[in-house]
Amino acid sequence: MTVTVEDGEAAGGAGPVRLFCTDHGGDGPPLLLLHGLAGHSGEWEALAARFAATHRVVAFDARGSGASTRRPGDVTRAAHVRDVVAVAHRFGLAGEDTVLVGQSMGGLTALLTAAAHPEVCRALVLIEAGPAGPSPRLPQEIGDWLDAWPVPFPDAEAAEAFFGGGPAGRAWAAGLVPGPGGLRPRVDRDVMVATVQENAQRHFWDDWDRVRCPVLVVRGENGTMKPDEADRMRARRPGTRIGVIPGAGHDAHLDNTAGVYGEMAAFLAA
Repeated sequence: MTVTVEDGEAAGGAGPVRLFCTDHGGDGPPLLLLHGLAGHSGEWEALAARFAATHRVVAFDARGSGASTRRPGDVTRAAHVRDVVAVAHRFGLAGEDTVLVGQSMGGLTALLTAAAHPEVCRALVLIEAGPAGPSPRLPQEIGDWLDAWPVPFPDAEAAEAFFGGGPAGRAWAAGLVPGPGGLRPRVDRDVMVATVQENAQRHFWDDWDRVRCPVLVVRGENGTMKPDEADRMRARRPGTRIGVIPGAGHDAHLDNTAGVYGEMAAFLAA
C-alpha cells in the first residue's frame, strides 16, 4: 500500500511523494516502525512477527529509500515528520495507543514527531538514536560509506558478505534490487547525503526536552550510540528507560532481535 504526501513549494518540495507501507496486521495497540538511513521497511519483519500477536504493526519506507519516491525534493527532518503523521492518519494509528519505534535516523524522526505532535503517540522507542550533534563530518562519512559499496553486487550472497553476514547482512542485501550487471541499491548517494545535512549543523536537545511521553532508549552493546548520550537523555528527562542489547551493533534490531523484543515488551507492559 502507498500513502501520498504533497510537498508544497514553500517546503522545498517538488510534488507528491509516495510512501510504500507494509501493514503486518495484528491486534492490539499500534506500533509504527521507522527504519534508518538507506534502509528499508523489510528489515523490521523479524521484530514485527514477534509483536503481531499483541500489537498492530505498520512499517514504511522513508522518502528516498526502498520502494518510496527515490528522489523527493524535500528531505528535511520536517518532511520526514510530515510523512510519519500522514502514515499514522492513513492507517488510523494516530492516537493515545500508538508507539513510535525508530532506529538510527528513523529514531531521530520518531523523536521529532513525538516532540512536535504529541497527539500522535503515547510512547517512544529509540534504537541507537538520540538528539546529540552537530556532526560536521557526517555527510562526508555517509558519502564515503555509500561510495565503498561494490555496486553492482553480483548476487545476494556477495551482498550479504559485504554487509557483514548474519541477520543484518541478509536484511541489507534484501534491500537491493536487480539492475544492470547485478543487484543495486534503492537509494541515491546525493539524496542520502542531503538527508543528513541538518545533523551536520545542529543538535536536537531542545526537541528532546519537548517530548512528554514515556521513552525507551535502546543501545547496542557494540553500537555507535555513546553511553553518555543515553545517560544525558535520562538526566534531562528522568524516567527515561535505557536498555543495552548484548552482542548487538548499530543494527541492534537485526543483530539481536530477541533482545530488542524483550526490552520493548517489558517497556510496553509497564
